[in-house]
Amino acid sequence: MNESLRLRNTLMLVPLIGATGSLVNALGLWLMFMVVTSAFGLCMNALRSRLLPATHLPASVLLAATLTSCAELGAQAWSLQWHQHAGIYAGLIALQCVVLERSDFFQGPWRERWSLRGLIGALMVSLGLLRELIGYGTLGNHLPWLAGATHADWQGWLLTADGGLRLATLAPGGFILLGLLIAAWQAWHRPPPSH
Repeated sequence: MNESLRLRNTLMLVPLIGATGSLVNALGLWLMFMVVTSAFGLCMNALRSRLLPATHLPASVLLAATLTSCAELGAQAWSLQWHQHAGIYAGLIALQCVVLERSDFFQGPWRERWSLRGLIGALMVSLGLLRELIGYGTLGNHLPWLAGATHADWQGWLLTADGGLRLATLAPGGFILLGLLIAAWQAWHRPPPSH
């Protein structure tokens, strides 16, 4: 694994752990990630040939910050409740765009780009779903926030009357759950011992 791929994957760990306390946060941040990285890739592909090599980094920083700020303003206008719960993690999309640009991600094949976006989305949504199930004992709590509903009475499907294990919704619980999932994956795909 080369250094740029390792850095790219490490930077996605912060929103994966921090913003996946619930399904709504994970799904919303992934949708924002999809929109911003797609727009960034299209804009940089159009600008790259017109820029001097020394100006690629400042241009990509400026473009990523602009697109992420516009997406955050749009999220505030669409659903302020969701934006308040997303916290600072939406701002990290700009950093991720710059790192992806520096590792020539947007110049690669489109299938690789969409498979990485899909993998990130699958990880975020599944971790958000598990953390909400374990932590709150609900499924789809505050889901109308993503539809822009401000006074929705629907609070999701309540699975347990007394809630769940609150640790799962916090960052340490996210690390613990992710570690358990990685251990289960490695145990499942371990080759059988030869006797």
